[in-house]
Amino acid sequence: MKKIISLAKRRGFVFQSSEIYGGVEALWDYGPLGTAMKQNIRKAWFNMFVRQQSNIVAIEGAILMHPKVWQASGHIENFTDPLIECKSCNGRFRADHMIDGRFVGQGEAKEPNQCPNCGDRDFTPARNFNLMFKTFLGPIQDEANATYLRPETAQSMFTNFKLVQESQRLKVPFGIAQAGKAFRNEITTGNFIFRSREFEQMEIEYFVKPGEDEQSFDLWVEKWEQFFLSLGLRKENLRRYEHPKESLSHYSKRTVDIEYKFPFGWGELAGIANRTDFDLKQHAEFSGQDLRYFDETTKEKYFPYVIEPTAGLDRLFLALLCDAYEEVEGGRSTTTEAAKEKETMLKFSPSVAPVQVAVFPLVKNKQELVAEAKRIYAELQQKFSCQYDETGAIGRRYRRQDEIGTPFAVTVDFDTLEDDSVTLRNRDTMAQERVSVKHLSDKIDALLFRATME
Repeated sequence: MKKIISLAKRRGFVFQSSEIYGGVEALWDYGPLGTAMKQNIRKAWFNMFVRQQSNIVAIEGAILMHPKVWQASGHIENFTDPLIECKSCNGRFRADHMIDGRFVGQGEAKEPNQCPNCGDRDFTPARNFNLMFKTFLGPIQDEANATYLRPETAQSMFTNFKLVQESQRLKVPFGIAQAGKAFRNEITTGNFIFRSREFEQMEIEYFVKPGEDEQSFDLWVEKWEQFFLSLGLRKENLRRYEHPKESLSHYSKRTVDIEYKFPFGWGELAGIANRTDFDLKQHAEFSGQDLRYFDETTKEKYFPYVIEPTAGLDRLFLALLCDAYEEVEGGRSTTTEAAKEKETMLKFSPSVAPVQVAVFPLVKNKQELVAEAKRIYAELQQKFSCQYDETGAIGRRYRRQDEIGTPFAVTVDFDTLEDDSVTLRNRDTMAQERVSVKHLSDKIDALLFRATME
């Protein structure tokens, strides 16, 4: 995991937030490559679940909402974790992270009930700690103006249910999708971006007729898992976890998590919950508004059931980074010099790779090559995510691109000036072929499409 974190910082994927001031625990900034990659993940999700669907639409809700929203949803009463504190070092931990008398995910404690920080065994009794960040609307900080940073994106999809359904003339079954920031004042954080206090969710609230919810639930479990596979995650690194009934959330009839095998162990990547009609009924009661759906065929009104597939974008980002990371001892080149080195690669699917094509002049001291390389680069930029690099030996430039996961590299050499062709290199196989500049864009397009379909 340390190597992945180091690569993420060194190559501009993820930085510690406010690092020049010592950083802030569990807050992260995404660098240029990380930002591009997150955008690709969002785009893939939006294309699959909104643009390509006839009955799912997207909204963008406000981060701050009316405080009654969180009363109705049950977050003020139920969105808590059990907190215990070590009396010696004042370390704070989640009591439910202690299994068989040992802390899980808090470092190594050699003995049961031992603080992982100082080794003491004297803790305060557990108390419930609300995970929502409290703030105030307006200049006066009193309870009348109190609200919260949203701990999930779901609620604005419920409060806007009737407005979306009527304005878009949607019929059940239909879905509302949203990707956006959420905030949780986690007691325990760690494992890089896996658990942080500011994160991004991609969620869908899919409204179905009561009685059709169980079949819809199973379909969404399959769809959600297929989405992760389509981004390049390996099937052997995914598994499903069915929540036992006694541990279900207050709103859930059934919940299945999709977990990923991270370097630190299996962890939740996404979840699918059958929220029944809990949320719409709660908001109808607290707001006094009729949020029932009118079925024009049966002429009846009812509260739809809701199937909620949700995924953490940051966790998915981390899973893709871990899944793509590969080290080759001695490098992949057969040269003596390279054989002494260790080569690092990120074998991203082209659908999420932050850079799809790199363009190089063979050497930078020949103006004709540089000019032609920049012309080709500008042309390819219109269609693909590209990087231009003219510094260092060509082999080193290839390796720099392999390290950030670029699927293809184009080299402009002296033959280019004679026959108007370039060398196209494949990241995974290192195979090279000559391609006419005239057909280069179409060739790359076809290769990217083929790689995405594999």
